[in-house]
Amino acid sequence: MHQLIEKMFITSFANPALSARHDSAVLNVQSKKIAFTTDSYVVKPLFFRGGDIGTLAIYGTVNDLAMSGARPLYISCGFIIEEGLPTETLWRVAQSMKQAAEIAGVSVVTGDTKVVDRGKGDGLFINTAGIGEIAHDMTIAPSAVRPGDAVIISGDIGRHGMAIMAAREGLEFESAIESDCAPLTEAVMNLIKAGIQIHCLRDLTRGGLASALVEIAETGGVHINIEEAAIAVREDVRGACEILGFDPMYVANEGRFVAFVPEAETGRALDILRGEKDFDKSTVIGRVTGGRPGIVTMKSRIGATRIIDMLSGEQLPRIC
Repeated sequence: MHQLIEKMFITSFANPALSARHDSAVLNVQSKKIAFTTDSYVVKPLFFRGGDIGTLAIYGTVNDLAMSGARPLYISCGFIIEEGLPTETLWRVAQSMKQAAEIAGVSVVTGDTKVVDRGKGDGLFINTAGIGEIAHDMTIAPSAVRPGDAVIISGDIGRHGMAIMAAREGLEFESAIESDCAPLTEAVMNLIKAGIQIHCLRDLTRGGLASALVEIAETGGVHINIEEAAIAVREDVRGACEILGFDPMYVANEGRFVAFVPEAETGRALDILRGEKDFDKSTVIGRVTGGRPGIVTMKSRIGATRIIDMLSGEQLPRIC
C-alpha cells in the first residue's frame, strides 16, 4: 500500500501539502468565510463517454462548492479499492483526476486508501471532501430566493444520465451521447465578479432539474413556475429517454446548474453565461411567483399546467 500511494497518488497529485505525508494537511486559508463539502462516487461503469469516476469525483466536488459561490481550493480523496482491480485501471482514474484538478484549479492535498475483498467493492469507490473560499458578502441559498426572480438554466439537460445508461447497458444510439461532466466554477465566479446579485445556485445532479427546483421551492418557501418549451433537451437524449422510459426532467446532469437572479439582472447574467464555453445555450426557463409556497408548476408545450413532484426513489441509480 505504501508503494501504491507513493507511485500512484503522490506522483499524480504532487504539491507541498500532500508531500508532507502527515495525518492531515495544514493549509493557509485567508478568507473569513469558507465552504466545505463532501461526496462519494459509486458510478457504474467506471468509464463512460465524456468522463469517468475520477473526473466525476473532482468536478462533482468543485461544483458543489461553486454552488455556494465559493472558489474551490483543496480536495481530499478516499479510495475504496476492490481486491483484483487492475493497476492500469486505477492509474487511468488517477490521471483523469489529475487533469480534472488542473482544469478546475484545485489541489488534492490529502487522502486515504482501503482495500475490500474481491466481489465486495465493484471495482472502485471514491469519497471526496472539498474546501473553498467565499470572497463575497452575498447569501447564495434557497432562503434568499424571492418572488420576481428569474430562473436561468445553463444549458441542455439529460446528457450525463443517458451517457451512463448507454455505457451500462451497451446501447448504441445513432449519435454518441457524451456526459456533460464539467467544472462550473468559472461561470459562477464571472457572475459574481460582474456584480450579479445571485440569490441561489443549484447543480442539477441526482434527480435532475425537477428535483433541484422542488428542493429550492420547499426550502425557500416559494412558488416556481417554469415553461417546458424553454428547457433544451437534445434530440438524441430525448429519443434515448423515450426508448428507455425516462423523463429528461429527472435525469442527472454533471455540468449544468440553475441560477436565481432578480429580473433586472437577467440580461447581464445571460450575456456572461453565454460567453462561457458550453453555456452558450443558457436561457430563462421560468420565474418565482407569489403562488402557493413550496410548489413547482410547469406550463407544457400544449399550454396545460401541471405540478412537478419530487421523484420517489432514484430514476437512475449509481450515475455518480
